[in-house]
Amino acid sequence: MRNALLLACGIVLLFLIFWETYLRSTGIGISYDDGPELWTHKRSLVTKEQDKATVFIGSSRNKYDLDIETWRSLTGEDAIQLAFEGTSPMPVLNDLANDDQFKGKLMIDVTEMLIFSPNPDDSRLATKALDYYKNITPAQWFSFRVNKILESQFVFLERDYFSTKALLKRINIPSRTGMEKEPLFPIDFGRITFDRQDKMSAKFLKEVSIQDSVKHIWSYYSRMGAKQPPPTKKSIDSLFQVIQKDVQKITARGGKVIFVRTPSSGVFLQIEQQIFPREHFWNRILTMTGAPGIHFMDYPEQQLICPEDSHLSPTDAITYTKSLVRILETEKGWSFPNKTKSN
Repeated sequence: MRNALLLACGIVLLFLIFWETYLRSTGIGISYDDGPELWTHKRSLVTKEQDKATVFIGSSRNKYDLDIETWRSLTGEDAIQLAFEGTSPMPVLNDLANDDQFKGKLMIDVTEMLIFSPNPDDSRLATKALDYYKNITPAQWFSFRVNKILESQFVFLERDYFSTKALLKRINIPSRTGMEKEPLFPIDFGRITFDRQDKMSAKFLKEVSIQDSVKHIWSYYSRMGAKQPPPTKKSIDSLFQVIQKDVQKITARGGKVIFVRTPSSGVFLQIEQQIFPREHFWNRILTMTGAPGIHFMDYPEQQLICPEDSHLSPTDAITYTKSLVRILETEKGWSFPNKTKSN
C-alpha cells in the first residue's frame, strides 16, 4: 500500500514538472488568478490616506491602459486597481460611496457601453466580488495568502486557462445549427500581474492573426448586444442620477473624483462615437457630477492605436500613464507630495 502511494505521488509529481516545463517552453509566464480573492485584497487597501494612493475603477481599459509601475514611479503613491473586465463600475462606485472610511482619490474609467448599461449581466463580476469581500472567512483569507505564494512560482496554477474546467471549455466542439458559441479570449491577450494590471504578451503584439481573433470577439459581443432592447431614456437618466449621488457622497466627505475616457481606436471607436455621442454622455456626466474629466480625444499624446481597437499595448500604457499624471498635476489640481525630485 505504501509503495503504491509513493508511486502514485511520484507519477503526479513528474506530470506536474512536465506540464510546468512545457508551458514555460511555449513562452507563457506567470499570471495571477484575477478572481474575487485578489480583488478583495485590493479593496481592503482603499482606506489609505489621500496622499498615499489613488483608487481606479471601471472596465478592462483601466486595467490595460494604466501602467502601475509608471504611476508609482511618477507619483510616489500606490495605484489600487478595482476595475473589472467587461463590467460596469457602478456597483463598486456605489460601494465606495457608502463606505464612510473611503476619503481618498478615485479615478473612474468611462467605457460608455458598460457604465451606461442597465443589463445586470454587465455588473455580475463586480457584484460577485463585492459579496465575497463582505463575507470573506478567515479560511478564505488564509487560502489567498498561500495561493499568492504558489501562483508567483507556477504557471500551471492559472485557473482561467489551465484548470480542468478551463481546458474542457477550450475543446473545439462544433455548435448546433443556429447556435453561436461564445468565443474565448486567447491567452496572449492578457497576462495579469499581482497589481491586477493586464498586459498583452509580446506574441500578441507580434501576430496580427491573434489581434484579429480578439476583434472578432468584439464583433460577437456587438451582435449579441444588438439583439437586446436598447436602454430607455428613463433608465439612462436613472443611471446618471445614481452616478451623481454617489460622486457627491464621496466628495462631501473630502474625497476626490475624476472621470477618464481611456483610448479606443478603429471600428470600435467609430461605433462608440455613433452610439454614445460625447455631448450626450461624457459632457453630461461631468456637468451633472461637477467632477473634472480627462478625455483622450483632447490630448494628441493619448490618441494611441489599440492593437485590437480597445486596449493599449504595454508600451503605450506607459506613454498614456505619463500623460495622465502630467495632466492631473498641470490642469486638474492634483498634487503628489510623496513624489521624489527625480520623478
